[in-house]
Parts: sequence; C-alpha cells; structure tokens
Amino acid sequence: MIERREKNREAIVRISVDENEPAVTTATTTPLSSVATLEGHLTIPVGAEGIVLFSHGSGSSRHSPRNQYVARVLQDAGLATLLIDLITTEEEKEDLITREHRFNIGLLAKRLITATDWLAQQDDTQNLIVGYFGASTGAAAALISGAERANTISAFLSRGVRPDLARSQALKNVKAPTLFIVGEKDAKVIDLNKDALKQLQRVEKKKLIVIPGATHLFEEPGTLEEVARIAKGWFQCYFLIKKHSQRL
Repeated sequence: MIERREKNREAIVRISVDENEPAVTTATTTPLSSVATLEGHLTIPVGAEGIVLFSHGSGSSRHSPRNQYVARVLQDAGLATLLIDLITTEEEKEDLITREHRFNIGLLAKRLITATDWLAQQDDTQNLIVGYFGASTGAAAALISGAERANTISAFLSRGVRPDLARSQALKNVKAPTLFIVGEKDAKVIDLNKDALKQLQRVEKKKLIVIPGATHLFEEPGTLEEVARIAKGWFQCYFLIKKHSQRL
C-alpha cells in the first residue's frame, strides 16, 4: 500500500517595513533607511490552524540549523512556521563589525510587529492562530511585540530569553501564555527569567523550564531536541484552547 501525502506549501517571502512609521510604544529605535525589506521562509502544512513566528537571537538567521530543526518539528506536528530575518543582508554585514543592530531591540520588535500584521493580511495565513518562538535577544523583541499585539498572540515561548532587554512596561502588557526555557548552566539568564515571570502581571499561564546540562545555545546532545519537544506541546495546547474559545 502506498501512502500519499500532500506536500507542505512553502514560499520565500519579502516584507517591506516603513521605518518612518511608529509601531512600538515600549521601546526606542535607532533610525535606519526609510524602507527595509525583510526576507523569510514560510511553511504551511496541510490543514494547519496555527502559525509560529520565529524571532531569532543575535548573530542568528532563518538559515540557522537550530532554528530550522525546531521549525521542522513544529511543521511535522501540523503547525505552520515563518522564519523571518529581522535585519537585512546589508545590516547583517554591518552588524558583524559594529554589533549595532542585534541589540537594537526596539527596531527588532517593530519589524516583528510588521511581520505579524503581514500575516493577518495574507489569504493563506490571516485565519491562523499566531504564536511567537523567540531566542535570546530576539525573544526580548518578541516580548515587546507580544505586548503591542496582545490580542493577536495566543502563545509565547522563548529559548534563553534576555527579558531585561524588553523593558518592564512591555512585560506588564503581555497577555499570552508564556513559557521560558533556559539551560541549567545559564545561571545569570535563569535569574533574569525568574524575575521576568514576576513582572508578567497579566499572564495567567506562565512557566519556567530549566533544561538539565544545557548552556545558553543548547548545543549539548539532546538539549535542543528537548526544547523542540516542549515547544510542540506548548503551541499545540494553547492553539487548541484559542480555537475552542473562538467557537464560544
């Protein structure tokens, strides 16, 4: 017997950002060119009802094997994914020298908001439930974006987030169920995450999971696999809850 499966729909997307248009009220940005074009990889499995938007950490991109691995695990579970680069190719080249853009959290958050709004405008994605998967500094940007689009984001998960970069006001405005995953050997970030959980005043479901033996990048054998497994369950759970609430 031959099992026939429909293929995932995949596309390289380009999203234009007007840098002169304010989108973030909880952080400042450094002015760059008036228009930036962001590139991303969109994958939509057949029957997907939710999408996870990835916000990468410093020095990472949609081409990162770690990001792609987690995305594949989510896709195999029937979740759509958008891996978007929040800095342009030219800015990435500058950043290798100056390290300027990777810590411009306000800029990254504004661009993530633009990508989030773009999803709501596309025929293929406008009805999908939206969640964020953030890593490191990208997770800080996702917290700000999640506060700005609190009624849009249904679940948030971070790997090694630096919540201190997100500003306390943003943390107070996040509403989505929030999960922080940190490596056991990333002691400073564990403490930062514990403090951040206390500031998530509007979040009813919030949790910190520490992965044994893991450092900040989760490069140790089996640690990233555990992150992906947990992420799959988290998004499936809260996307399902959102789906049921929409029917009420």
